[in-house]
Amino acid sequence: MIDVILPVLDEAGAIPVVLGSLPTGFRPIVVDNGSTDGSADIARAHGADVVDEPRRGFGAACWAGLGAAESEVVCFMDCDGSFAGRDLSRVSDPVLAGEADLVLGARRASSAWPWHARVANRALAWELRRRTGIALHDLGPMRAARREPLLGLDLRDRRFGWPLEMVLRADAEGWRIREVPVDYSPRIGRSKVTGTVAGTARAVRDMARLLR
Repeated sequence: MIDVILPVLDEAGAIPVVLGSLPTGFRPIVVDNGSTDGSADIARAHGADVVDEPRRGFGAACWAGLGAAESEVVCFMDCDGSFAGRDLSRVSDPVLAGEADLVLGARRASSAWPWHARVANRALAWELRRRTGIALHDLGPMRAARREPLLGLDLRDRRFGWPLEMVLRADAEGWRIREVPVDYSPRIGRSKVTGTVAGTARAVRDMARLLR
């Protein structure tokens, strides 16, 4: 069994679809990050374990979910319907096989990915490659790693810098990092982060701070 950590903030419309898409062998841990639309109750009704994390922030939700996970290998995935549960095996298999320590899902180009978020992500990935030599083209949220080593990275960012900090600290520890292609579709409901220019700017600001 592999635990899948799903940060949630007002994703009532997407939760049933996302949980229904998870393949056999993947256990959902929904981390409710202060929803007001009943997301937590809907997740419980659909069989997910639910963790409440009132401290707002993507990193805060991910860290809380990691603390609640129990499986040797864990996955992370957005819970807005933009990622396909069937791709979790594609991301986790190299870790299970001992071929990689951290695997990221590289989103295939899609009109579902707002242009401002796509441009910002590519710029950050390019800067990361330039500084570290890590062959990544996407800093997306679908990823897999072993739980205990990931806890040992002692990640500190509790906002949108979390995905980049994970890569930077993993690289500093000599982890084998790779990416695999994954599908990306229109999200369900209104985007609160990278679907808006302001949200993308916040994410870029948090990540740029880490690069500095």
